[in-house]
Amino acid sequence: MQNKGLVKLFALLFGLVSIYQLSFTFKANQIEGDAEEIAINKIPDTEEGYRAKRSAEEADYLESVATDTVYNIGIAKFTYNDVKAKAMNLGLDLKGGINVILQVSVKDILKGLANNTTDPVFNKALEDASELQKNSQNTYLEDFFVAFDAIKGDTKLASPDIFYTKALDGEIDGSMDDEEVKDIIETKIDESIVSAFEVLRKRIDEFGVTSPNIQRLGNSGRILVELPGVKDVERATGLLQSTAQLEFWEAFKGEQFFPFLAQANEVLKDVVDVDATTEDEAESQDEEDSQIDELLGEAETDSTAVAAVNPLFDLIRGQGYQGGPIIAQFEIKDKETVEEYLNTPEVRALLSAEQRYVKFVFGKPKKDSEIVDLYALKGNRENTPQLSGAVVTDARNQFGPTGKSEVSMQMNAKGAKIWEEMTGKAFTEGSQIAIVLDDVVYSAPGVTTGPIAGGSSSISGDFTLNEAVDLANVLRAGKLPASADIIQSEVVGPSLGQEAIDSGTNSFLIALALVLIWMIFYYGKAGVFADIAMLLNILLIFGILSGLGAVLTLPGIAGIVLTIGMSVDANVLIFERIREELTKGKGQKEAIQDGFSNALSSILDANITTGLTALILFIFGTGPIKGFATTLLIGIGTSLFTAIFITRLLVDWYANRGGKLDFSTLMTKNLFRNINIEFLKKRKLAFIISGAFILVSLGSLFTNSLDQGVDFVGGRTYQVRFAQDVSPSEISATLSDAFGSADAKTFGDANQLKITTKYKVNETGAEVDEEIRTSLFNALQPHLEGMTYDEFISDSDTKTVGLMKYYKVSPTIADDIKQASFWAILGSLIVVFLYILFRFKRWQYSLGAVAAVFHDVLIVLGVFSLTYKFMPFSMEIDQAFIAAILTVIGYSLNDTVVVFDRIREFFNEHTSWDFDKVVNVSLSSTLSRTLNTSLTTLVVLLAIFIFGGDSIRGFMFALIVGVIVGTYSSLFIATPIMYDTVQKLEDKKKKKD
Repeated sequence: MQNKGLVKLFALLFGLVSIYQLSFTFKANQIEGDAEEIAINKIPDTEEGYRAKRSAEEADYLESVATDTVYNIGIAKFTYNDVKAKAMNLGLDLKGGINVILQVSVKDILKGLANNTTDPVFNKALEDASELQKNSQNTYLEDFFVAFDAIKGDTKLASPDIFYTKALDGEIDGSMDDEEVKDIIETKIDESIVSAFEVLRKRIDEFGVTSPNIQRLGNSGRILVELPGVKDVERATGLLQSTAQLEFWEAFKGEQFFPFLAQANEVLKDVVDVDATTEDEAESQDEEDSQIDELLGEAETDSTAVAAVNPLFDLIRGQGYQGGPIIAQFEIKDKETVEEYLNTPEVRALLSAEQRYVKFVFGKPKKDSEIVDLYALKGNRENTPQLSGAVVTDARNQFGPTGKSEVSMQMNAKGAKIWEEMTGKAFTEGSQIAIVLDDVVYSAPGVTTGPIAGGSSSISGDFTLNEAVDLANVLRAGKLPASADIIQSEVVGPSLGQEAIDSGTNSFLIALALVLIWMIFYYGKAGVFADIAMLLNILLIFGILSGLGAVLTLPGIAGIVLTIGMSVDANVLIFERIREELTKGKGQKEAIQDGFSNALSSILDANITTGLTALILFIFGTGPIKGFATTLLIGIGTSLFTAIFITRLLVDWYANRGGKLDFSTLMTKNLFRNINIEFLKKRKLAFIISGAFILVSLGSLFTNSLDQGVDFVGGRTYQVRFAQDVSPSEISATLSDAFGSADAKTFGDANQLKITTKYKVNETGAEVDEEIRTSLFNALQPHLEGMTYDEFISDSDTKTVGLMKYYKVSPTIADDIKQASFWAILGSLIVVFLYILFRFKRWQYSLGAVAAVFHDVLIVLGVFSLTYKFMPFSMEIDQAFIAAILTVIGYSLNDTVVVFDRIREFFNEHTSWDFDKVVNVSLSSTLSRTLNTSLTTLVVLLAIFIFGGDSIRGFMFALIVGVIVGTYSSLFIATPIMYDTVQKLEDKKKKKD
């Protein structure tokens, strides 16, 4: 080997840099451990709300040392912020937290650009586009244009009723054709999404999350946000979804609408189809009806004698004070019903001329209360507020005169002038100004000291400190240009993350130990050198991950462990070739040199094909799957370096010192020697066996289908752990009553279930998520042994029962995930077909390899289809399963390419041999390497399968089946198909001659 000195220097520097990078991770963990210990010592677990207080204490400590020097390396000094920035990032499945994909509503942006037009063609196109999106891979804008073109008739996009508006004046004029307008609208939509991205990024920066990740996904209006370590999930989702649409409205006095409520109630009796109340229900309304009568100034009546139901009055739970802005109070659950009632055309017709444009808006519910206030705001024809939040230049949380948290705001000059006019009018009339955020009234204060000059104002509303901080943050960051709905989310509790770390670490150490022992057992002293190279390989993988700022996930750990199993393949190839050279009678040094040289082609081809599939996975994968692909790609690179150069350095060093290397032990010295199996004679039997397996697999796929996860069909999945073992069928029946349909399966131990439902799958928003979690809790209560709702959903680090994890995917993105998975598999097959064609110059090799891959994938799918109903672990088809399929493709190709490489070598060396002899001898000569690598990889996969945790057990099972089938197919499918097609071609040539 040339340039040994350069290789040594590079390896030394590479190793030192990796140690340097990893040292920041160890230091950051030490400091955060100190913070946790300080918080535990300071706040006992007997104190109310101790978990939240401990978290706050930890955050305060880390903030206090943020700019302090905490780590010295030579003359270099690093603060905690520096150390944390350089530390390895842990993904959600290891640290807990939330991962969401937000869909910025392009529909809302289009409405805004069209000034909320009532044009029927425009609005019909919007609705048609929404329908198209359910089964389309286009962006919403592309589908809108398709829908509009289909129904537009003579209507133009540049008409005054659509995009030829004041907002787009100077950019669009009435003379433009639709294609010109489309280009401008596309630009405007892109600008709005970029604006949304920047607003979200600012909010996340203010939120103070360690190592957040925010990415724009293509041009679809989707934004990926990962917040590892977040414990208050509701707070985080609220922060992300709030549009921060701040508005200031004049409010009517509540008593101005008391007569209207009475008239509306009477009209609704004829309009609304409500069953008559029972006698008990009527009696329960006595007190409330009396309050309503008093409110309306009517004489007392015997409410139990009233035969008709009062659609509106029966929902009222209280009223506001005289002269105040509150019309009435209702339960939160009745909000939608009340809004529907009040916006019924027959009810709106009762409004006076002054009240014609009234906006009925509910207030912010008080903490721990189910009652919400109703306000009437003075609207106008354009439905625009007197003052918007666009004038706010700064916002800060503060404590008000009563000691409660509130948010102070400062306005620009234009806003200050309007604010002074509004407050002056409110002072004169004795009325209130409603401060509305995202269509919720936060406060409606009166003005008691005269007009407020200077543009200062504040929002109060029974805020907690965190709520005030978040509200100030979103106001400073600015409003989103449109609503942002969570269409996919994954929430992992920190205790589950810690379990994943423990199980991942255990599987890693066990797999590593098994491989290290096996290499020494099989190759003796040479195995020790391979082990040293492998340990350096692991150090380099972690060092590179840390240096790149990559996120380590549980599938990422699986990728590293799998890399360990597959990295021995290069050393096995080298050692087997050296053993062959020694058998030929060559001296040790010559055998080593020729062995490394002869193995290089196979090593490169095998790793490049695996690397290509990993690259496809990296391009098409998201979240944890991308982490798996990242570690696999890095592992392939470092494995090549350590096997080709480091192992060679160590072997040469030992040989040059006079050491003797047999590359075997007494037990393995003659294993697989002088084997000459006529594989081709067995190909017909293999084809029959494989054909039977494929037919059974296809039959099961068409009848049993597959257990598709929410990734592919949409829905919500909850991982719930109970104190005692539970029956999945019993839980499924119970939940079906609540959700219409639900599926509960044992996930790991018998006290843990994975619960999946499509209930309200098309509805988004935090309110819907909260409603379903509450319904889930209520349905499961008999099995939760007195657990409260807060305990059920809590994010405690020590949590052992309750809701551990949940995952949501909307049908739209599920369809996109399915399509991306299909293209990932197809893309990998095409790329590999072309690579093999390029390397071996004959299409028959590519055909054999791809046929074997199809064979392997069909059998893996068939096994999953046949067994998912009774296996004691989850076998859902999700993104992780697609990663497993692509890994199986890579492994199968790796094995096949090594065999093909030997066939090509023997074909060129032994020109006098018949082609069937070349093939049989080649297969026999690679059998030792094939079985050795397969066995080592299987040992590693079994270690992860047994010790790696429930969440990746199905993933590992797919790989185990894939490795077994892939080893078989490289010997009995890929090579025979290649042989038969070559032989047929040769026979045709002979006949022509």
